[in-house]
Amino acid sequence: MTDIDVQVQSGLSEDIHLLGDLLGDLIKRLAGKPAFDLVEEVRTAAKSLRSEPSVAAAAALRDRLDQLDLSELRTLIRAFSIYFDLVNLAEQQARVRANRLRTLQTSPLPLDESPEAALVRLREKGCTADQVRELLERALIECVCTAHPSEARRRTVLEKLNAVSAELDRLEYSVLLPIEKRDSIANIAEQLETMWMTSSIRADRPVVIDEVRQGLELVEDSLFEVVPRVYRQLEDALFSVYPELSSGNTNRDGQSTQQYHAPSLLKFGSWIGGDRDGNPFVTHDVTAETIRIQQEVLLKHYLTLVNELGKQLSHCEQFVRPAAEFKASLQREAELVETRPATADMLRRRVRNSRDDEPYRLKCRQISAKLRRTLDHFSKFQPTWSEAAQECPSGVYTHRQQLQDDLRAIAADLEHAGAMFAAQGTVRELIRLVEVFGIHMLTLDIRQHSGRHTSAIDEIFAWCGLHPNYAKLSPNERFDYLSRELLQRRPLIPTHLPFSPDTNEVIQTFRTIAVLLEQQAPEAIETYIISGVTDPAHVLEVLLFSREAGLFDPDRKISRLNIAPLFEALEPLNSASTIINRLMSLPIYRQHVELRGNIQEVMIGYSDSNKESGFLQSAWALYRAQRALGETQRRTGVAVQVFHGRGGAVGRGGGPANRAILAQPPGTVGGRLRITEQGEVIADRYGHKSIAERHLGQLINAVLRSSFAVDADQPDPVWERLAERLAEKACRHYRKLVYETPDFLSYFEQATPLNEIGSLKIASRPARRNSVQDIDQLRAIPWVFSWMQSRHTLPGWYGLGSAITEHLGESPEDLATLEAMYQRWPFWRTLIDNAQMILAKADMVIARLYADLVQDEQTRTTVFERIDSEHKRTVDVILQITGQSELLERSPVLLHSIQRRNPYVDPLSFIQLVLLRRLRSGAEPREEMLTAVLESINGIAAGLKNTG
Repeated sequence: MTDIDVQVQSGLSEDIHLLGDLLGDLIKRLAGKPAFDLVEEVRTAAKSLRSEPSVAAAAALRDRLDQLDLSELRTLIRAFSIYFDLVNLAEQQARVRANRLRTLQTSPLPLDESPEAALVRLREKGCTADQVRELLERALIECVCTAHPSEARRRTVLEKLNAVSAELDRLEYSVLLPIEKRDSIANIAEQLETMWMTSSIRADRPVVIDEVRQGLELVEDSLFEVVPRVYRQLEDALFSVYPELSSGNTNRDGQSTQQYHAPSLLKFGSWIGGDRDGNPFVTHDVTAETIRIQQEVLLKHYLTLVNELGKQLSHCEQFVRPAAEFKASLQREAELVETRPATADMLRRRVRNSRDDEPYRLKCRQISAKLRRTLDHFSKFQPTWSEAAQECPSGVYTHRQQLQDDLRAIAADLEHAGAMFAAQGTVRELIRLVEVFGIHMLTLDIRQHSGRHTSAIDEIFAWCGLHPNYAKLSPNERFDYLSRELLQRRPLIPTHLPFSPDTNEVIQTFRTIAVLLEQQAPEAIETYIISGVTDPAHVLEVLLFSREAGLFDPDRKISRLNIAPLFEALEPLNSASTIINRLMSLPIYRQHVELRGNIQEVMIGYSDSNKESGFLQSAWALYRAQRALGETQRRTGVAVQVFHGRGGAVGRGGGPANRAILAQPPGTVGGRLRITEQGEVIADRYGHKSIAERHLGQLINAVLRSSFAVDADQPDPVWERLAERLAEKACRHYRKLVYETPDFLSYFEQATPLNEIGSLKIASRPARRNSVQDIDQLRAIPWVFSWMQSRHTLPGWYGLGSAITEHLGESPEDLATLEAMYQRWPFWRTLIDNAQMILAKADMVIARLYADLVQDEQTRTTVFERIDSEHKRTVDVILQITGQSELLERSPVLLHSIQRRNPYVDPLSFIQLVLLRRLRSGAEPREEMLTAVLESINGIAAGLKNTG
């Protein structure tokens, strides 16, 4: 360990000691000394079991816990669960501490994985300022929050943890008097006391709008403050490494005034309120309400900031001389505002109570009045479909550019007047927020399954008399039929809809999008994602619906939506480039793409491919699909923008995001990246402002480096051929277990808390796509979540060990090749490192006890022995490839984190085993027992992290 690592770990131990002592005192006071002694007894037994693991000893601890009554078990669950939450906080604090210490140690050199470090690397590799400028001007890094249910903690609990985090920051970074330190510790104790007395599980399943509001709290609590800081960091780095980018910025006196203003490459999106695939509660009305709520939250925040800005800008005309153009704009806006009944009286009162010679304050009041008018208008706006658009009242902001222009007028005039710090201070940060969040806040993606579109068009065509059985046509026939229909100018859909409710909902979704973009927020929705795409006709169906709603009009040169096919399963991933090539060959579709900036977005899913074909084959299919799409881009001249549907767990594409970007095939990032952020990952990456800033900086670093391919050459074709063979072998072994083993589904349902997880009220969306009880219809999150809970962690590694072992048995000389691949190929290294991380969180001793829940002995023995053997094989081959004696040997911080948690997460697993057996026996009251099981699920999720 380095000196910094030692310092960080020392501080971490102190934080854990402080929080652990406070929790221990709390347990003694509220639950009693016997409860505290029981916690210590179980923890000590679990720790001893870790030092000498055996199934017999584990079973003995489980049986000891089985002697306790439900009340005692729930007290243990509460104690260990809160402890995990506190450990997570302490580790979060350690990450912040490590970043600060490394920054101090490396200064004036840039911090590793920072934007400046990437720029230094680019300069060393000969990238010019013009090349960097060109990349930044077309770059996009968009993080998209989803409503996928893998965050098991209640928002109430997260808020209390945030309050504890703030006190830890205060204790570490403030110089406190003794009484102030005591107050801070008392505040932590108060939060812990409240947590102990707060239910850890939700009483009711959230509705979609609840999820919308929860998602917006992330932006309010963190991103509004963090985003301007990230841009400051980037611009400072550009000024330091490429100072020539800042030349030419001068004031009235010809003096250099400011550094290069980096283009707005960061964006933030959401699926919450737009993702209707498998969620019947997301309707066109819900989507409209989502946009309205986002606007309301954002405009209120802007109002607060503009009013604060007005208080700061007390510059008087005695000392500044506003330009004639600026003064004229004040007069124009004053006259405009005076004509509005809703705000005129308010504005006149404010003007009377203020000085007339403070021009920037007056401008802020005018902006404030327009923001209020905008808020008032859109809070009452009803997105009703009609041929004629409603007129928007004058003085309402309908586009970000209008608000930006007003704010930039202030900044420019301050700058010309010589008020440089004011020009580049708060007003500049507010301009940056408007650049990033516009007047809509988060860009909402719309997602629907391809089958819903096909069914709706089948009904519409039959009603119009165009085709009686469109849905029964072959993919090629549907493609040709839609190609001809898109060239027609006749409307297909009447104003008043005579179709089935499902078809009407599809039509109303497109019509609502059209009204929202035309009359409310033109940037609120940009992308329509089609899940379940298997042929190009699925994409043309959405283009046809867009045409019918006026979103696509070739005559008017309008196309308002990106249409993004989502390729998830193995075969669609393999066909992705073929489908895109077919679409690009169609002139009408190519015209749509040109109207969208000559960019075709393609989403790739990391979840279903893993569930279908296993860890290695899924990762390789995703890599291969991106490489093929890169060839499509080079051949067609259309930029293919890949949207990565990554989850939190390794089995769903999880792991460090910046390393995942660098592991993409060379030449496929091209400065543009969209990724999903979901579940527990959102709180982990954005819950603490310093960590959010670091995460976004790492994304910028990785996109810059990967776009210029400064750190990776094209992989050796020998490596790619070997990866191909290994992927095929791994898939065969995986499917032999999951799809070909008799009663495997029974094992999965009984040896994991799958069905109980379905009772967790953590999202509005159902756990299964439909009522069919098979693995294909099960959503990927409960699939991964269940295996994590039962300590198998199977989706993150199964098949890898058998594939490599089998291959080395045939070609032992290839071990050296695999070692070289790990050292020099980012894709392979990231894959192996993710596998070893999730293997380290597995525990086959505890998993064996979960297997005991399976009623059929033959099923239990057959399936578990195969999983256990594969675990051993996979650990062995990873140690060979990496040259380690134990997993994570070269990642000591992560290894120590897992080792620190094990004595606390293990008891929760044993308690869950006891509770599942009692619940399923039906011998005790079901509701109380189920509540206890759900509490144990929350606790294990907090302990293991990377759950879904």
